[in-house]
Amino acid sequence: MHENEFFVDKDKFSEAEKRRASHSLWYYSWIRFKRNKLAMAGLVILVLLILMAVFAGILAPFDPIDQTLEYATKPSGFRGNVLVKTASDGTDLVPILKIERVTADSVFYTDINGTPATISKNELVNGDESDWHKEPKYVLGTDRFGRDILSRLIYGSRISLSVGVISESIAIFIGVMLGAFAGFFRGKVDAVIMWLINVIWAFPSILFIIALSVVLGKGYWQSFVAIGLTGWVEIARIVRGQFFSLRETEYVEATRALGYKSPRIIFKHMLPNSIGPIIVTGTAGLATAIIFEASLSFLGLGVQPPTASWGQMVFDGYKYIVAGTNYGLALYPSLAIMLTVFAVNLIGDGLRDALDPKMRR
Repeated sequence: MHENEFFVDKDKFSEAEKRRASHSLWYYSWIRFKRNKLAMAGLVILVLLILMAVFAGILAPFDPIDQTLEYATKPSGFRGNVLVKTASDGTDLVPILKIERVTADSVFYTDINGTPATISKNELVNGDESDWHKEPKYVLGTDRFGRDILSRLIYGSRISLSVGVISESIAIFIGVMLGAFAGFFRGKVDAVIMWLINVIWAFPSILFIIALSVVLGKGYWQSFVAIGLTGWVEIARIVRGQFFSLRETEYVEATRALGYKSPRIIFKHMLPNSIGPIIVTGTAGLATAIIFEASLSFLGLGVQPPTASWGQMVFDGYKYIVAGTNYGLALYPSLAIMLTVFAVNLIGDGLRDALDPKMRR
């Protein structure tokens, strides 16, 4: 090889090395995460669930709280036959068997009980027959109040995901603060915080959440507050351990020698180096929070009816499993919970591998 060619290749090699060195840790973590097919599958599922929750008003074929009692506990794929009647709060559905004839000002039909009936066109929504006569299809059937299960599943994703994210955010904030203070200051501060951690750790989480829900009351915000106030313990222990090891590193000693105050050392220098384990633990906590929300709703202590909630739907439907009918009433929301938690756990496993420097592939 010619000498000049050698130097050109050497320069190209150096430039490539510089480009690789210019990328951050997060870039390489993302590269490793993308190689994990199961983690990417979990991410796709979670993104689709988030989009479904955000655009629930567009995707849901019915209002999740609209009741058509005549169509109670109908099977999957059931197709109705209704007249759309105007009401003060929107529209009402009038179930029928068939339309007999239509005149200029009235509609003659056979009602759901087989009785002939008549309704004035002024009582129906404006438009032609295609506007006030519908044959809605209930893809997953209806519940005991005649509400569309698919629509309630779609709107229920809002409750599960929002409660999970908000409650886990509360848990991460509390856990990071207490864990950081315990690991950095040690001594009496560490002793007091560890005593509090051990007290909370001694109680089964679900029992503690139920107790807080009873104290705070039933409802949406009460659910994520109760779950958030009990889910910070594991995060605090992990952050405390991280700070114990980081406290003795050279760069932390250098910041002390430069006279930096404790808050700057904690939040600007030590906490960013602990973010990986926090993200992984928070992801696992999100899956747990979703299960806890469903458990509270199942027990009647979470989001209250008629708001759509997966846990409440399981509670309404499990009795039919005992009776041997309408298995979908409990099966569909259970599958939704399982799929969501499974996707979050796959993401958590992928993040654990991607953020661990020993897992380079």
